[in-house]
Amino acid sequence: MSNIALVVGATGITGSNLAEKLIAKGWNTYGLSRNPNSEISGLKSISADLLNLEDLSVKLRDIEPTHVFFTSWMRNDTEAENIRVNSAMVRNLLNALSSKKSVQHVALVTGLKHYLGPFEAYAKAGTLPETPVREEHPRLDVENFYYAQEDEVYAAADHDGFTWSIHRPHSVIGKAVGNMMNMGTTLAVYATICKETGRPFHFPGSAAQWNGLSDVTDAQLLAEHMIWAATTKAAHNEAFNVANGDVFRWNWLWKQIAASFDVEHTGFDGVIHSLEKEMEGDAPIWKEIAAKYNLKESDINRLASAWHTDLDLGRPLEVMTDMSKSRKIGFTGYQDTRDSFFNLFEKLRSENLIP
Repeated sequence: MSNIALVVGATGITGSNLAEKLIAKGWNTYGLSRNPNSEISGLKSISADLLNLEDLSVKLRDIEPTHVFFTSWMRNDTEAENIRVNSAMVRNLLNALSSKKSVQHVALVTGLKHYLGPFEAYAKAGTLPETPVREEHPRLDVENFYYAQEDEVYAAADHDGFTWSIHRPHSVIGKAVGNMMNMGTTLAVYATICKETGRPFHFPGSAAQWNGLSDVTDAQLLAEHMIWAATTKAAHNEAFNVANGDVFRWNWLWKQIAASFDVEHTGFDGVIHSLEKEMEGDAPIWKEIAAKYNLKESDINRLASAWHTDLDLGRPLEVMTDMSKSRKIGFTGYQDTRDSFFNLFEKLRSENLIP
């Protein structure tokens, strides 16, 4: 029996890179999203509303996936609303597929907010974990939509008999347009604006992030990890951290990113400078840059998510992820973090998204 993949969130950083990998490996691959992705050759796109069970049931009527990869989420004003909406998205999707009895495995992507807390209480004193974070760390005693999404997967697995895997990447670095959590492209847009306006490329985060150790997750490595877990019996019914496999300090990487854009940089100066505030008036500037260089995307909000980069770089502690669990089972994937950023910048240039 051939593998039939359903990638939920196929237009995002994680979903689009995963869909490309699956197709390259010969999987019959469907991509579900609100706005279908037509850029990936071989992807069978489905437009559906995850909050509408009737719509999902109709759109998925003739599709019997063997593997479901859930990479989507929806941002809301409060964590209570995040929980209500994002758990319903997972529940509706799995309910729409339940009667088919075709699903063998479900992979869910969450992230390090599993350990650091939700947006409302992100990395606040009293909830800070020991680092590097490890999968055995208990859940925090706070509301968290990642927990709610996991619980929906566990309940459906118990009911329908499929296996599952949970994937917790650090900041995901990869190309996507319209993504809500996109540090790499956000920094590329910020650096481009700094170069055009003569502003310094100023590190917006905390002393702990500037001086401490960090890691990130390349979108292509995350895709490989998800496929590995879905097809490796020893990895079934397990939660995994996923990171590149190296560590770095922002005080080392920041100046190299600046040099790649030929801009002057400044580091941590004793105060956290919000990137969201720094870029709040840059939408007209980006439109001018896009017109000057004939760029594909003139809407800065389709490329940059400064609010989320502020969350990542403003943490009051250094954050690394332990990958021992995956390594022991046999996942050996590795990605150089500097290459993750520089490869992304070249891709953005080659696709005419930055000058």
